[in-house]
Amino acid sequence: MYGMTAKKHTLWFHIFDVVLNIVIIVAIVGFIRTFLVSPFQVEGSSMMDTLENKQYIVINKLAFYIGKPERGNVVVFRPPNNRSKHYVKRIIGIPGDQISIRNGFVFLKQKGSDKEIQISESYLNDRNSGHTYQNPPSTGNKVEVRYTVPSGNYFLLGDNRQGSLDSRSFDPPYVPEDDIKGKVWFVALPISKIHALEMPDYEL
Repeated sequence: MYGMTAKKHTLWFHIFDVVLNIVIIVAIVGFIRTFLVSPFQVEGSSMMDTLENKQYIVINKLAFYIGKPERGNVVVFRPPNNRSKHYVKRIIGIPGDQISIRNGFVFLKQKGSDKEIQISESYLNDRNSGHTYQNPPSTGNKVEVRYTVPSGNYFLLGDNRQGSLDSRSFDPPYVPEDDIKGKVWFVALPISKIHALEMPDYEL
C-alpha cells in the first residue's frame, strides 16, 4: 500500500510539474510578445523596396516604452481610418513639424525653426524618388499640401509613394503615439533577405 501511494504522488507531481512549466512558458512568451518583441507579416507593397509583400519582420516594442518614436523609424501602427488593422510605414513628421509636399518632394520645417529644407530620402527607389504627391498619390498632382503635426502625433508615409495608403489619405492625417505599436527591428524571413533596418540620415 505504501508503495502505491508513493507512486500516485509521484505521478501527480510529474503532471503538476509539466503543467506549471507550460504555464510559465506561455506567460514568458506572452510577456515578450506584449512588451518586448513580436513577429509581423508585411501585407502589400506600400513599403517597397524597404519591405516586400509577405516578408516576416520582427518589431521592437520596448523601444517605445523607454523612448519616443523618431523621424525615419519604420513602425507598425493602427491607422486612424481603420483601427482594426495594423499598417507598416515610415515616420516623416514628429510633433511640431510642418511637412510640405510639393513638386514631388517632401519639405520639412522643424518645430521652432523658420528654415524649411527638402529632406533627403535615399531609401526611395527610382520609381518613387521625386514622386511624392498629395492623395491620391498616383495622379501626380504637384499642388502643394501642408501638414502641421500636433503634439503627441506623427505623420507617416510609405516608401512606395505612388502606392501607399498613409497620412496623405488618413482622416485625420496624424497617428497618435499610443497607436504606434513598435519599431521594425529586422527582416526575419525569407532567410535570403535577413537584415536589420538602418536609420536614414536626413542631413538636418
